[in-house]
Amino acid sequence: MHSVNAPTSSPRRGAAARLAVPAGVLAAVAGALAYVGAVDPHEPGHYPVCPLLHLTGLYCPGCGGLRSAHALVHGDLPAALQANAPAVLGCAGFVVLWTVWVVHAARGRPLRIDPPPVLLWSLGALLLVFTVVRNLPFGGWLHP
Repeated sequence: MHSVNAPTSSPRRGAAARLAVPAGVLAAVAGALAYVGAVDPHEPGHYPVCPLLHLTGLYCPGCGGLRSAHALVHGDLPAALQANAPAVLGCAGFVVLWTVWVVHAARGRPLRIDPPPVLLWSLGALLLVFTVVRNLPFGGWLHP
């Protein structure tokens, strides 16, 4: 019985092939942002209502995220920050991570993102504090 040995290393892919997935992700995000930019979330009936807000009257950490994205698409950073500041920071983080991903892909290097647990717990704690404060009487300035 003969066995066929598979090659131990795959041939190097071209730059276009390595950039296909990051380009696809960018196209999907750009398409979503184009839709949110064209269809105003301030007008009722275009998007589903937040279930937490609808059932309890409490704002979740994502409430105002679509309004924030709409404002960003239209270049209104103050309105975007007022609608949902963590969403704006998330968009900025996406831009940075996507750029690092593209640079690594273009160079043919794998990208490994391994944040330390303290960073993840800190981000979670900040979102929790944001959510609690925006639902307290003195946190009205954080309402979307």
